[in-house]
Amino acid sequence: MEQEHQEMQLLSYSTTPHHYGPAPAQFESPSLDLQLSISAPPSAREYRRSLETLKWETAEQIRLAAMEKAYAEHMMELTRREMEAAQSEFLRARSLWERAMEEVHRAEKMREKAAACMEITCLSCTHKFRPCLD
Repeated sequence: MEQEHQEMQLLSYSTTPHHYGPAPAQFESPSLDLQLSISAPPSAREYRRSLETLKWETAEQIRLAAMEKAYAEHMMELTRREMEAAQSEFLRARSLWERAMEEVHRAEKMREKAAACMEITCLSCTHKFRPCLD
């Protein structure tokens, strides 16, 4: 009798996996559990409604993706323009720097030439110094 009771407990645990705790005193038929777990299939109307919802969500995702793509393309164009402007500005700055360096070199040469002309070559200390005129 005890062995039969244990077998019934094991059977009830294996046929009703959602049941926890000790087995009920009476053995329930597995078909009753199956009938409770089976639900009616969704109707065609519910399928259509689900399909329409899915189509709408997909269309919305496509619309958002297109907007994001357009924004990214716009930002890439702005960035390209800014890079071109920066390159142009850099070339202009380099040209100005090179011209300024040429002017500095010219000024240094003139100063050296002026210093060479200003050497003391007086006949007597009472005469005033005259710059060399070339």
